[in-house]
Amino acid sequence: MAFDRPGHLDGVRSLGVDEHKWKHRRGQGDPDFVTVIVDLTPVIEGTGPARLLDMVAGRSKAALTGWLEARDQQFWDRVQIVAMDGFTGYRTATAESLPAARAVMDPFHVVHLAAEKLTMCRQRIQQATHGHRGRVGDLLYGIRRILLTRSDLLTERQRKRLEGAFAAHVAVDVTAWCHQELIAAYGNPDKRAGKLAMFTCLERIRPGLPRGLEELAQLGRSLWRRRSEILAYFDAGVSNGPVEAINGRLEHLRGIALGFRNLTHYIWRSLIHSGQLQDRINAL
Repeated sequence: MAFDRPGHLDGVRSLGVDEHKWKHRRGQGDPDFVTVIVDLTPVIEGTGPARLLDMVAGRSKAALTGWLEARDQQFWDRVQIVAMDGFTGYRTATAESLPAARAVMDPFHVVHLAAEKLTMCRQRIQQATHGHRGRVGDLLYGIRRILLTRSDLLTERQRKRLEGAFAAHVAVDVTAWCHQELIAAYGNPDKRAGKLAMFTCLERIRPGLPRGLEELAQLGRSLWRRRSEILAYFDAGVSNGPVEAINGRLEHLRGIALGFRNLTHYIWRSLIHSGQLQDRINAL
């Protein structure tokens, strides 16, 4: 088959790894999730779109390690970058199986984690202030969406609403500052300056923070542990965006088929759909 040809993995120097839920019914034997492995080399070099290399049952360190260890020494030596989300299992598998490769944590997941902590902070202050979940008319509930919006996209009216909430609740103000700092660092056109801004932000939220900033302290510890992968983005310029795009295509494929029951069949259909195998299959 085309997928088993020796040259199928030639030229792969950058990988993207992510999880993908392929079925939503329990008790059918196979795991609900698969690990998606994508070749990002064409995107980085500007020679074409990303291509799906393989899908492995499960979302764990063992799933990715098993796939990597099944490759040859030439493949291990060739891979330079592995982009991933915040799942530590993928990071550990990469460090053990590809020690020379550089792991890159996807910017979306870094900002998303900060947004989650900001939302948790807002909800905690809401409960402490009013004793109930957010309702129409509550100050913090009213800013729940614009609180997560990039600052340069806010209108003047929205800015004033945020300023009023920040003046009343300092913890939300400080946590929102960190969220915006992360966004600004990634958006800086000067990658060197962006990297410095990111490191400065991570360093400021790493040490002991005053009481009342529990969510920011958790965020600081999490991001500091992954600082090497976070900062690697500014040198490599690689994200998991193309992997997420392929995940979206696979969701569309599953919708067209009205779902799949056989994992092996689903993997082959996915490879034909997003692995650029259409012109390499000989069905005769």
